[in-house]
Order: sequence, then structure tokens, then C-alpha cells
Amino acid sequence: MVQDGVLQRIGRGKFRLGEGRKYIPEISSVTKSIFKKLKAEFPYANFCVWNTSVLNEFMQHQPDRFFLLVETDKETTNSAFYFLRGIKKSVFIKPTNDILEKYIVNEKEIFVIKPLISEAPTQNIKEVETATIEKMLVDIFCDDVIFSAQQGAEKRTIFKEAFAKYTINQSKMLRYADRRRKKEELNQFVKTITNLWQQ
Repeated sequence: MVQDGVLQRIGRGKFRLGEGRKYIPEISSVTKSIFKKLKAEFPYANFCVWNTSVLNEFMQHQPDRFFLLVETDKETTNSAFYFLRGIKKSVFIKPTNDILEKYIVNEKEIFVIKPLISEAPTQNIKEVETATIEKMLVDIFCDDVIFSAQQGAEKRTIFKEAFAKYTINQSKMLRYADRRRKKEELNQFVKTITNLWQQ
């Protein structure tokens, strides 16, 4: 029934009526270029590269500043930081709100290096290892610094749009939220905004 488009799989042993629609983000030339350069420099490291601009699809208000997120193994973060500083000046490791307000004024796109959480759900699109929609939603929920433009009412809009337009794997999403110690909070949040969530 899944293959025939009658049901869509939303988790382990969980289904919903209707044909599934997988989220495939747009991979910009910059994202692809940075990923290839990083893999060439650090061939044995894991990377997940994505741009917060892909979230515009789900947002009501469009931000004028975007982050190119480079997530990698904890032991590679410093090396990746210095490597990217040779390419672009506006590169930060896990920046605070204070740092972003002080040092980023007219920049439209900022590179941010973050440790890649083990077992984070990623997908390979156009030879770039990037975030799945489940990962994006959990990251927005957990990080109100990088995703400050996606908080409050905007966060609710993003979740509603994502659930309406694409098939969200609930098991995968909750598993990753659990890795970030936010499983219960996320579960309760989603229950308040959609009737698609079923435990």
C-alpha cells in the first residue's frame, strides 16, 4: 500500500493515509562547493552542510541573513574552522547571541561550524551530505541562537507547513530529539500544533 501511494510511512510501524512526499532541499552552488572542499581537505571526517535559506519555503516572514551550517565530528571542528577562515572571514564556532550581534553587521551569509551529533539524520543530495527535514525541525526547536529568526510564531508556522507538505518520519525525528535531550518537549510541542502527530 505504501508503494501504491495509499499509505505513507511516518515511523517504525506507523502509517498515514495518502502518498508520501520526501523533502529534498535545494543545494546551492556555494553549499556544494564548500562540502567538496571540506571532503577533499578532511576525507575521513563526517560532514553535514546546509543553508538556513532552505527554511524560507516554510516561513511567513523571510529573514535577510542566512547561515551556512557546517556540522562535523567534534575533533574536526577547530581544523574545519581555520580551513574555512581561509575561504571566508565570517566563520564562527558555536556563536552566542552576543557574538552574532557584535561581529555580524552587514553580512548576508555567515558560516557556522558546529559539532555533528552522532546518529543525526542526514541525506545525500547531489553528492552533498545535508540535513533531512527531521533534523532541521529538531535543530530549530533546540537552538534559538542560530535559529533566532525561526522562533515564536514562526516556529509554529514552519512545523505546520513541513507536516502539511512532506512526510515526516516521527520515529527518526524523536530519536534525534532524544540525542539532543529534547524528546519530550518536542513531542508536546508538536501535539499542540498538529493533529498529524500520533504516539
